[in-house]
Amino acid sequence: MSGHSKWATIKRKKGAADAKRGQLFTRLAREIAMAAREGGGDVDANFKLRLAIDKARANNMPKDNIERAVHRGTGEDREGGVLEQMSYEAYAPHGIALLIDVVTDNKNRAVAEIRRILTRAGGSLGEAGSVAWQFTRKAYFEMAAEGKDSDAIFEMAVEAGADDVSVGSDMIEITAPVEAFKSISERLRTAKLAPDEATLRMEPQQQIPLGVDDTVSVMKVIEALEELDDVHTVYSNLQVSDEAVAAMEAAA
Repeated sequence: MSGHSKWATIKRKKGAADAKRGQLFTRLAREIAMAAREGGGDVDANFKLRLAIDKARANNMPKDNIERAVHRGTGEDREGGVLEQMSYEAYAPHGIALLIDVVTDNKNRAVAEIRRILTRAGGSLGEAGSVAWQFTRKAYFEMAAEGKDSDAIFEMAVEAGADDVSVGSDMIEITAPVEAFKSISERLRTAKLAPDEATLRMEPQQQIPLGVDDTVSVMKVIEALEELDDVHTVYSNLQVSDEAVAAMEAAA
């Protein structure tokens, strides 16, 4: 499993602590609301909403919270303000490119908090188009390898349109064109395989390697951004090594 994947897995395990302070539920609710706003509140007709709700249930989000998030997205519940979805382009220290996806009911607050973290670390917000060209949108799936028939999953994913399947000792990762997202999801669902992650994400066209200390410093900036309530996801072109992940864990 790559350093990036190990880092993502570690961060996901920290989700239990996030749930206790409500941060995880806030993000999940916003994800559900945005999906409902874009495609309606019917999970049978809105595949993105179904995935968001499945993810919320997997994290033990209460049913009432899920229903309120759906109603907020469809406009049936107007409490909490109107949510906006946007993406900011930025640079972390050492010239690492960042794409910061935000879902917020207060755009001014979101951009001020992002700018504060970047400025303090020696980074900066970028102009529109300065970073996005370095990334390509992809469908991405990840699941634990234990107890899975990796050969069967490989064949299934390729038949459904995947262009890369990485089988490690801990994780199986599937990357595919955006248009294959639904077909792969449905094949996994039919096979009763529930991925830990099923999403559309931005993949860097080229990863930038740094020394361990510099890599860790950028990782800390990314985690600080991800801890903001308004920030949904942070993508980077940083190459994360196993050594950097180990150093990050040791420093925690």
